[in-house]
Amino acid sequence: MRILVVNAGSSSLKLRVLDPDDTIVGSEDLPAPRGQADNAAVARAIAGFGSVDAVGHRIVHGGTIYARPVRIDREVVERLRALTDLAPLHQPKSLAALAAVEAALPDVPAVACFDTAFHAGMPAAASTYAIPSEWRKRWDLRRYGFHGLSHAYASRRVAELLDRPLDGVRLVTCHLGAGASLAAVLDGRSVDTTMGFTPLDGLVMATRSGSIDPGLVLWLEEHARMPPAELAATLEHRSGLLGLAGTADMRAILAAAASGDPDAMLALDVYHHRLRRRSPGWRRRSAASTSWCSPAGWGRTRRPSASAPRATSRSSASRWTRRATGQPAPIARSRHPAPRSGRSSSRLGRTSRSPTRAWTSSSEDRLAELGRRDRGAGLPEVA
Repeated sequence: MRILVVNAGSSSLKLRVLDPDDTIVGSEDLPAPRGQADNAAVARAIAGFGSVDAVGHRIVHGGTIYARPVRIDREVVERLRALTDLAPLHQPKSLAALAAVEAALPDVPAVACFDTAFHAGMPAAASTYAIPSEWRKRWDLRRYGFHGLSHAYASRRVAELLDRPLDGVRLVTCHLGAGASLAAVLDGRSVDTTMGFTPLDGLVMATRSGSIDPGLVLWLEEHARMPPAELAATLEHRSGLLGLAGTADMRAILAAAASGDPDAMLALDVYHHRLRRRSPGWRRRSAASTSWCSPAGWGRTRRPSASAPRATSRSSASRWTRRATGQPAPIARSRHPAPRSGRSSSRLGRTSRSPTRAWTSSSEDRLAELGRRDRGAGLPEVA
């Protein structure tokens, strides 16, 4: 079964064709200014791929309606369009890509795979806002979480690299790109994440502010008479690293900070402070974790390497598309030996006797070593 995976990003449309073993056999990145790719270019790219048996679309928001992948039909499209207000930067791009691909492949079954689905089963303590119950019920106000396809892939890939089943593995997965989030993963399931009701929440990002005091927003609206549209545009497009350093390019910020630029140094300090502040409790809670696994570009910015793995939601989307269309998933092939329990941790200076606790902070080095040997280089990232 050949699956076309569609990932609509902020400035490009990524198309990948996977064979039954999840090997990329076709690839095309098309420009998509303002989230709209040229339909004729999409059709030409798809025609060049040859036969396709199914399509998997990465959709950012499934709301409370879709906690699992779903076959796409007219009703599903209308429901997804109704969720645009919850993800105004991402949902329209996904729907535009869906329409363009459907026009090129009208008779091929398509499946929507949701970034929110991985977090849909978070405990109520993690997903519930401390606001009146009538608000939560009337408007479905909850912490949805995002980057779920990326976090799901990262957690599975870590287990494969360590040659361990997901059950019993505790992880903190990091998606550090233009959009950024952390997820605490237990037994392959998300139990907490940094993003909330929208992808604006959580860590400092390229142009997004991340978490700020709601009172600050209310103050600007009441005392500075700032219109809601201007508030939204500023927090989404002119904040984050761009607001701190004048650029959203992490490489440029690193270079400027190395030259002593105070704004760049402050931007990095704020970025790292927010990242560290969110992670310590999760690391303590996930004592048996392999700790950090970053499937997006900024996690590798400091030490770029041509052989570094570029994890992606592509594999997650293909896996769910196979399930939704009744096809078996490819068998995972581990290329690395399993870690032995009782191995001494060079960082902690002690040895764990429990198989589930044998890999703590020292696993970061092991994971990095395995990642450098991974052959998954060159896969697309998720914004």
